[in-house]
Amino acid sequence: MVGLRVLAVDDELPALEDLAYLLRADTRIAEVATARDGAAALRLLDRGIAEGRPIDAVFLDIRMRGLDGVVLGRLLSRFANPPRVVFVTAYEDHAVDAFEIKAEDYLLKPVRPERLAEAIRRVSVAAEHADPETGGREPDTIPVELGGVTRFVSSTDVKYVEAQGDYARLHTEGGSHLVRISLATLEERWAPVGFVRVHRSHLVAVKHIDELHIDSGRCVVRVGETEIPVSRRHTRELRDLLVRRARKAQS
Repeated sequence: MVGLRVLAVDDELPALEDLAYLLRADTRIAEVATARDGAAALRLLDRGIAEGRPIDAVFLDIRMRGLDGVVLGRLLSRFANPPRVVFVTAYEDHAVDAFEIKAEDYLLKPVRPERLAEAIRRVSVAAEHADPETGGREPDTIPVELGGVTRFVSSTDVKYVEAQGDYARLHTEGGSHLVRISLATLEERWAPVGFVRVHRSHLVAVKHIDELHIDSGRCVVRVGETEIPVSRRHTRELRDLLVRRARKAQS
């Protein structure tokens, strides 16, 4: 693959210069941009997208004046094709935030060159194996328990998800799996890989929808042999989405 374009963000100039120096020394990186705050980082990211040269990864300090790294990381996760995020911080108490944002890595200052090299390797592998069908995002996986054994189910294998209290049931070709996660959380995480909310209790993979049927104001979608209700508030949006998808397939 072509070398990575990365952005280093830190409001402390010496730390920013040190990080940029280490990044430029790695042969896997083609270009390093720098920003002293979150607002400047967003401007650079927007400019890269507009010029057709998007940033591949952001190496991001957490505690900064103004827009801090956690808030900026959450904003980046909502991009259509979000850059990978690597947190670089002097504090250990934001690891949970990093997990929720799905950061690629979490480095503690002072940054050791070998740990930075490992973070760059993770970013490189993720970028190289990104799925173009999912907007540059790799399929997400979720751990499920089966007879005391943990296995990982890929989002690409899930046809639809059904809310069951505080749990969600993932329906695949081979069966179903009950996991302790909310439907709202899955909706946010899996929207970039083609899942849409059709009902307060159902999330569906668009690619697995075989038919949309509207009769007397009642709307359902068919996924295999299963009919799933579509609420009124989601009907028009889903219909328009399926029409756009069909036209794109024909063009």
